[in-house]
Amino acid sequence: MPEGDSLYRFARRLRPVLEGQVIQAARSHGPGPVPKVERIVGATCTSVRSVGKNLLISFDNGLALRGHLRMYGTWHVYRPGEPWARPEREARLVLEVPGAVVVNFSAPVIELIEERALDHYQPIAGLGPNLLDDAFDEEEALRRFRDPARAALTIGDAIMDQRVMAGVGNIWKHETLFRCGINPWRTVAELSDNELRALISKARELLRASVGMPGPDGKPQRRPSMYVYSRAGQPCRRCYTRLRSAPQGVDIRHTVWCPRCQPIVEGQRVLPAPRTRQPR
Repeated sequence: MPEGDSLYRFARRLRPVLEGQVIQAARSHGPGPVPKVERIVGATCTSVRSVGKNLLISFDNGLALRGHLRMYGTWHVYRPGEPWARPEREARLVLEVPGAVVVNFSAPVIELIEERALDHYQPIAGLGPNLLDDAFDEEEALRRFRDPARAALTIGDAIMDQRVMAGVGNIWKHETLFRCGINPWRTVAELSDNELRALISKARELLRASVGMPGPDGKPQRRPSMYVYSRAGQPCRRCYTRLRSAPQGVDIRHTVWCPRCQPIVEGQRVLPAPRTRQPR
């Protein structure tokens, strides 16, 4: 699933193509409700920005497009007449501007809404602090982690709650928890404020590095290496212990962790599900 860093890169790619340009043609089709994108034809794009896992494209007529990619969506840019990398039937949204064609493939969510409604529109207004925002508020993210409704959540679930902090998905969940040495099945209530602050800081550090933002030395950073994500059964790159995996969360994704680097702690209430033999 594209995460906050992926949406940031998409916005960075679309911005010089769309901003300041007049929309010459626009079309969209299923699944789900199809926005009346013809309403933006003739309008000028005023901004392209990412907010967590959302991409927002604003126009001078007071409308905005919101795209959420979920698992398989993506954004492409082509020259007029250039062949597309994917079939046209997969195109969810097509925007034509002078010198370029912007295509969204397979996004389940494409919406056209009024810009003034964004501050009250729950998919945007309900998000926690954006990890890639220069004005990111760590204390607000901590406060949201400490909401009593999240106390019993495992940290592997809570870290991906976009209402706590926006941007972390499955990849950076894995890598943040590993680097912080936190077992994914510890509950939020079992973590100290200092542990949560370290986790918040590390998640932000990883996402910023992934998009090439400057590090402490002022130089652009490289995308971090993967220590545990998608490496179940392989040796830990730090201690060589075999990485374990178990289902976690309401969508039953498998979480991978190192039992030595991310140990179960004394008194931990939630333990990973025991490994079961797969049917032949």
